[in-house]
Amino acid sequence: MTVDALVEATARILIREGYDRASTNKIAAMAGVSIGSLYQYFPNKEALVAAVIERHNQQLWQVVQNALVKVAARPIEIAARELVAAAIDAHRVDPKLHRVLAEEVPRAGRLENIEAVERNARAVFRSYLESRRSEIDVADLDLAAFILATTVEALTHSAVLHRPDVLADEKAGAFVNEVTGLVLRYLRTPSKAPVKRARQARRSG
Repeated sequence: MTVDALVEATARILIREGYDRASTNKIAAMAGVSIGSLYQYFPNKEALVAAVIERHNQQLWQVVQNALVKVAARPIEIAARELVAAAIDAHRVDPKLHRVLAEEVPRAGRLENIEAVERNARAVFRSYLESRRSEIDVADLDLAAFILATTVEALTHSAVLHRPDVLADEKAGAFVNEVTGLVLRYLRTPSKAPVKRARQARRSG
């Protein structure tokens, strides 16, 4: 409970005051514990921020994982749209904290956790692409998983933090449609897509 209180207090201090002005004394005061108790669990501010990053990344990854489970056996047209929507939902998890972590925390302090999440995302994307191999035209699935994970992450990250207007209720569907179209055009050669769908229809018939 003490650790949870300290991690939550760190997140709130980061949002309220930013990384540079956050201090262990302020964090301990907000958590309602003594500075000595804080140092029993965390040696410095950087360790506390690392714990916040790990928790936040787990929350984001859980949203994406839930979507992946949902679309695991679905056609790629449906899966692509659901995963783009899930990426947006993930970035909407505590967006103020997300902004601070992305823009103010020194890269060296968050690199390891970010790389772990990105590796997981690429691995899961690749597994899904392998399962739908007959529906796509790209040859190198490792490269495709990297391109897809990076592209969707960059677009949704930028939209949530810097262009929230494109995610307003009346525009969000258009944004999802455009990103989904980009993904599908990359994965499938347009001239071949109708042929593949026709072949699949004949097989299922």
